[in-house]
Amino acid sequence: MSEVKFICDRMLGKLVTWLRIFGYDTLYVGELEIKLDEDKALVNNFKDRILLTKDKELYRLAKKTGRAAILITSDQVLTQIKQLARLGIKTEPVMNRCSVCNSLLRKPTMEEILEFKQKEGIKERLEEKYELWYCAKCRKVYWMGSHWRNMRKFLGKIGNQDD
Repeated sequence: MSEVKFICDRMLGKLVTWLRIFGYDTLYVGELEIKLDEDKALVNNFKDRILLTKDKELYRLAKKTGRAAILITSDQVLTQIKQLARLGIKTEPVMNRCSVCNSLLRKPTMEEILEFKQKEGIKERLEEKYELWYCAKCRKVYWMGSHWRNMRKFLGKIGNQDD
């Protein structure tokens, strides 16, 4: 079985970030250079990916052409995540994709860590306290700090049915 991959329309930018945090290879139409009609490009290209959209017309067009698509029915990202979780999408954070650009992460070199800390004005000795991951494209370092705890707390609401 191949890995599930997604492409999302412009209305799902926050969901894109979360799918990447969950480790899914996820493209966002706003990051692509599409010169002509976006809807046609989404329907006719990237067929190895499931199209996620809030646009009912785009969803109907995709389904009519046999394209794999899911109509996202909420404006709230937590409810969007819950909808996908009900369809079997894993909603557990993993550290393998950059949430900004979708690139695969790797272990950083000490030089990359120091460059990142200097650029961000970070004095804390991250390399001693945490396991670190690096995006070579964004030149960003990731670690499981307080933002990680906040994400886990937010995702704890998935089981709560009060949307």
